[in-house]
Amino acid sequence: MSTALITGASSGIGATFAQVLAQRGTNVVLVARSEEKLQQLAQSLREQYAIRADVIVQDLLKPEAATTVYSAVQALGLSIDLLINNAGFGDYGKFSTRDRQKQLDMVQLNIAALVDLTHQFLPAMLERRSGSILNIASIAGFQPMPYFSVYAATKAFVLSFSEALWAESQDQGVCVLAVCPGPTESQFFEVADFPTALASEGQGIVPAETVVKEALQALERQQSNVVTGGLSNQFVVNAARFLPRSTLVKGIAKVFGPKA
Repeated sequence: MSTALITGASSGIGATFAQVLAQRGTNVVLVARSEEKLQQLAQSLREQYAIRADVIVQDLLKPEAATTVYSAVQALGLSIDLLINNAGFGDYGKFSTRDRQKQLDMVQLNIAALVDLTHQFLPAMLERRSGSILNIASIAGFQPMPYFSVYAATKAFVLSFSEALWAESQDQGVCVLAVCPGPTESQFFEVADFPTALASEGQGIVPAETVVKEALQALERQQSNVVTGGLSNQFVVNAARFLPRSTLVKGIAKVFGPKA
């Protein structure tokens, strides 16, 4: 029976990955800060699907978080077949006015923790010539996003990093996939301090189940990336092919800028 480690597993896309994978008979290791939520989810998965569900309570903003998680997995005697780097958050607003520490934390969680966890678990996968890493990027990673500047930049990193590792690893039996969702039903907008007026105008918000289903299908096909959520998201990620970048960025700024 295979084992998946999922970060940001206490809610949203992460919790949905845990649910779907457990239903398929995969053991799970759930990682997040909220012990109560993780324990509740783990117990529910054990009862419903008779799988092994372990909990690692860890704030991935801590400098040695990835090493702590890796050591905890070793102590549990587990081998990770699927690493899902899902933990991350965004922040809305004009960069110069937003909280400095929140911007640095976003880079730490969305990029540094993801890179460190990947570096911790990838070598063993390559050695045994099997395994998969699934990194949650975003359609925001395909172009600059005024008022989501740091978030979009971190997701551009995740997309580029993941595709490069896909090319490095695919001939050694390991698949690395960048998953690029659009707006998804989760707490993302609340955490990002996204204006209610803009959120209410949002179109194409899809259930987390859709993202997970399409991501796992792409993983089975050993794709390097997948844009989930339908044709509207495909249009967004391909817009830069048809418009000058300056025109595109100005258009995004008008859409996402503060409303009077």
